[in-house]
Amino acid sequence: MPPLRPTGNGTVAGPLKPGLLRCVAAGVFCLSSSVLASPGLEALQHFFSEIKTFEARFGQIVLDEALVEIDDGQGKLWINRPGLFRWDYVPPDALEIVGDGHNVWVYDIELEQVTVHSQDRALGKSPASLLAASGDLEDSFVIIDIGRQGRFDWVNLVPKDEDSEFSEMRIGFEENRLRLLELLDKLGQRTRISFVDLKENAPIPLTVFEFIPPEGVDIVDNTQ
Repeated sequence: MPPLRPTGNGTVAGPLKPGLLRCVAAGVFCLSSSVLASPGLEALQHFFSEIKTFEARFGQIVLDEALVEIDDGQGKLWINRPGLFRWDYVPPDALEIVGDGHNVWVYDIELEQVTVHSQDRALGKSPASLLAASGDLEDSFVIIDIGRQGRFDWVNLVPKDEDSEFSEMRIGFEENRLRLLELLDKLGQRTRISFVDLKENAPIPLTVFEFIPPEGVDIVDNTQ
């Protein structure tokens, strides 16, 4: 089952600065200059401050505590900052996750069910909303430079919110471009998501981030 499917409480389980004034005006995540000391941290800053739109295909595997694969999936994602995102999983786990700037819509096509919840409560709880959000990254996460491993420069984000759906999220960059996410949840399961066919700062129609529930589906409204 994909980690971004709706949970029982209606959440889903899917930034930085050249200067303070520019950061505040642009509404992007900010890292203070004191923590910018490695390729990984610089790539993190570049991704959240310089990349407004992002499009890619992704592959995903889920591993149990013994690192045995228990599920996989693939699909496509689109991001348009601030606040717009879409993750589409292809069959057999067909799923659409759309953040329209106000709400997050999760459409399970097989179950014919849509779950909707307020997007402003998603930061720190969902990697989907994190990658598209605006605000101060250091307010929500402890940021740890892991260093270079193989081809990738790694940064670890540890949520400060105890209600987050994951206990840590590792982000891997290759040549300053987002390539990998590795999520560790509170049950010890790991989800690895890899990105290919990247498009950065290319135009994306705003209609991509619109969602209208299909007729006849069940709607679970958790916006209240």
